[in-house]
Amino acid sequence: MKASDAFVRQLEEEGVQYVFALPGEENLDLLESLRTSNIEVVITRHEQAAAFMAATVGRLTGRAGVCISTLGPGATNLVTGIAHAQLIGAPLVSVSGQKAMRDNWQGAFQIVDIPSLMRPVTKESLTISDPNTIPTTLREAFKTAERERPGAVHIELPEDVAELDCAAPMQHRGSHRLPAPDPEALAAAVELINNAKRPLIIVSSGANRNRVRKALETFIARTGMYAVHTQMGKGVVSADCIYSLYATGIHKQDYVNCGIDQADLIITVGYNIVEYPPFVWNRHAKKNIVNIDFVPAATDRYYNPQVEVIGDIAATFKALGRMVTRDREFPIYRRTRELLDEKLAEDVPRQYPLHPAHVVRSVRRVLAYEDILTLDNGIYKLWFARLYKTYQPNTMLLDNALATMGAGLPTAMAAKMLYPNRKVLAVCGDGGFMMNSQELETAVRLKIPVVVLVLRDNAYGFIKWKQQDKGLPDFALDYGNPDFVAYANSYGAKGFRVGPDDDIIEVLNAAFVSNTVALVECPIDYSMNYEVFSKQLEHLVCA
Repeated sequence: MKASDAFVRQLEEEGVQYVFALPGEENLDLLESLRTSNIEVVITRHEQAAAFMAATVGRLTGRAGVCISTLGPGATNLVTGIAHAQLIGAPLVSVSGQKAMRDNWQGAFQIVDIPSLMRPVTKESLTISDPNTIPTTLREAFKTAERERPGAVHIELPEDVAELDCAAPMQHRGSHRLPAPDPEALAAAVELINNAKRPLIIVSSGANRNRVRKALETFIARTGMYAVHTQMGKGVVSADCIYSLYATGIHKQDYVNCGIDQADLIITVGYNIVEYPPFVWNRHAKKNIVNIDFVPAATDRYYNPQVEVIGDIAATFKALGRMVTRDREFPIYRRTRELLDEKLAEDVPRQYPLHPAHVVRSVRRVLAYEDILTLDNGIYKLWFARLYKTYQPNTMLLDNALATMGAGLPTAMAAKMLYPNRKVLAVCGDGGFMMNSQELETAVRLKIPVVVLVLRDNAYGFIKWKQQDKGLPDFALDYGNPDFVAYANSYGAKGFRVGPDDDIIEVLNAAFVSNTVALVECPIDYSMNYEVFSKQLEHLVCA
């Protein structure tokens, strides 16, 4: 068969349901092969959005999402989304076209060495030059992307290779199970845990999976041990579990650190130093550490585990639950939970523009436990990380690894495609939203009924807080915005605005009831960021 047909047939063998693409003339054979396949082609308005959507598919399913671009500028536009997938640990296979390898009459036009460009932000990056290697190359690409720790693989497919014949048979997708933990490693971990006076679990993004959630919650219930989540680990242990210390909000200092600082043993689960620096919880490098993960830890000065239990995390906790001393009391963490419940529930003024905490609590009341919240990147992310209680894995999707702006809306769109029966809300700052706001058209065209809450402060609010925190004058970070309601309406979406006399809960509910692509513009007041994050929390003294 033609090489492009073989390429698509192998994608079907991998179970690919969606391909997110902004193709060019170098992809036309591949596009034609996709036309006659059972794969749905989702054409986006920017390559970055295609990569964000593919990364979300990988993050939520464990199967690599796929995105496609043309050569040159199309491929360079993929880079941010690919780096996002690589750093958050989402399996992704990206594909870019290229000029003919053998008879390129256009010379150097749009030619960039894309495989070399992609290598620093992927697990592997390569060019297919022999059509007969397509099935094996793709099978290995998916295995590499999905192998722990998951990440991105990039493949370049030149247009003349896509036109050639491929005689190689398709490669069937295999199955595998992660190994059980080593008994000696388990015994060493049990000794450290049983001898610790104040062990504490830190749950991170690598553990944000349903099987891990069930095993970990059973272990916690049996042992009485407490757990705190990183921002990307939220939901692994339900917020209504009495042993949850919720999540780390800001890196420097927060109320939860009153508990973390007292721990003499930290048990990291699915931990990656990219999302929560170990200096924050081990600044003196004196805590004992047990690492439980699918793969060995990447260590640094502040993170050098004494024991690592490597293998299936769920199996590890099932084994530990039988071996660790049960029914222990940890009053310091009980008091920490009481402190958190008191401080995080403090009243905030009813005002206009709205207080960030009021926005977070309103969103929590609108969404059910299983509904999905996606966040772009901005100062509101800290408010949501601290205050938004999460009850199930992967129901709050944020990026605290690459922490890129512009991902909130595309992430929500992909989540809604995968879970059409759940409410999906994207919360974006005005700055981040405008970076990929054109994808409203994609959502309208494909009838993806997401709701977008745009928090408008007419500035890069996160950087303004940092600017103020450094004692620098207010400079260069303010901007103007469109009329977001009119902007949404112009795409065929439905626009809403939270006014001075409106209840944001009622406005959000109306947006969801519309059952179409909806945008809610909400003015927000960030004047308290410095007071809360810099004055109160940085100088917090734990009793």
